[in-house]
Amino acid sequence: MLYWAQMNRRVASNHALAHAAALADELGLPVLFYEGLTCTYPNANDRLHTFLLEGVPETEQRAAAKGIGYVFYLRKRRCDANDVLYRLAEDAAAVVTDDYPVFIAAEHNQRVPDRIGVAYFAVDASCVVPMSSFEKREYGAYTIRPKIQKLVDQHLTPVHPIRLKQRWNGPKPPFHTEVTADNIGDLVAACEIDHTIEPSRTVRGGRAAAEKQLRNFLRHSLRRYAREKNEPSARATSGLSPYLHFGHISSLEVALAVRKHAAKHKMIADEFLEELIVRRELAFNFARFCARPSLQDLPDWARANLKKHARDRRIYKYTYDQFARAQTHDALWNAAQKQMLVEGHIHGYYRMYWGKKIIEWSPGFQEAFDTMVRIHDLYALDGRDPNTYANILWCFGLHDRPWPERPIFGTMRYMSLEGMARKTRIQDYIGQIERLEKQP
Repeated sequence: MLYWAQMNRRVASNHALAHAAALADELGLPVLFYEGLTCTYPNANDRLHTFLLEGVPETEQRAAAKGIGYVFYLRKRRCDANDVLYRLAEDAAAVVTDDYPVFIAAEHNQRVPDRIGVAYFAVDASCVVPMSSFEKREYGAYTIRPKIQKLVDQHLTPVHPIRLKQRWNGPKPPFHTEVTADNIGDLVAACEIDHTIEPSRTVRGGRAAAEKQLRNFLRHSLRRYAREKNEPSARATSGLSPYLHFGHISSLEVALAVRKHAAKHKMIADEFLEELIVRRELAFNFARFCARPSLQDLPDWARANLKKHARDRRIYKYTYDQFARAQTHDALWNAAQKQMLVEGHIHGYYRMYWGKKIIEWSPGFQEAFDTMVRIHDLYALDGRDPNTYANILWCFGLHDRPWPERPIFGTMRYMSLEGMARKTRIQDYIGQIERLEKQP
């Protein structure tokens, strides 16, 4: 039984892998866990490659401990073989993979099943309440929340640990790539990818790093999350978005750990669970029905608003390169972009401000959207994700409501530097980013 880990690159708490194991036990077969990384995905670079490769040695070890075979294939050059999945599928009774609504996984799940001669199952292991539970695109959090609340308790149960009847004892195929902590740099350097974007200076990939991040959040930040989540300098958020995106940890196990910790220590974790489940799964719902998100997917009022204000005069106009290099007149905006450049993410509250100002300082709305997507594609460890696309389009009115009319924004929500100064400790944050830039 072949499990193709496209997005959920983990052994524990993985409904898709558990489904592969159940099918294997029914047929008396072993399970092979296949994971690949190609040089040809859009904007492939050192940062993304490194983060993903950092998780490979652990995944192999944890698979072996469960009796699961493991193959990793690193396609370094465009001239290298691109048919490894099909070769593995030739010897499989079935293929199980991840149901994921965007990026190349969504394309693969449309294209691959017709090209292999065995059954192909796509299983949702990304959400707590499966995406398929909702038959239509939801308008906002207030429409999906009651539906999630009706279903969430039946899904907030741990994935049963895998105990295979038939252990894998086959050899490694010749195309398997051995990945160790010591050879990741050499492997990345050998790939035909963009080598100008360095790995994150603060965020390491892999299952152990994800578990450590979760433990730190529970011990040091969950208690103050509701109070300080919108204060970027406080660092009170979970920091789990890269690990959720690359599948090193599941939202289900995070939710269960948070509920258990909150109950034990008499905390209320509702605000965090609202973000993790309702808001995140609203984004997955959106992406499921809009696989290639664009400005055309905005609600009617927002699209009409863009059309009405398309020619409004801009006082400041910046190019993509100026945005990417953090070369604007706004020290707070520059600090947020520098956090993206150095760490690979931006605090969620300042990312809203970051996006609103790109709208205000771009020649047009499409240019603003393209800039936000491109920066995330290149630099963000949580980019190419349903949350990314929903958060970007939120800046234009998705999952929001009309506000009082003003130039450029029309009835889109507006965010100002003065508002950030009233609500957050701007100088503390800017100082943190300046110190971070100086670190080797």
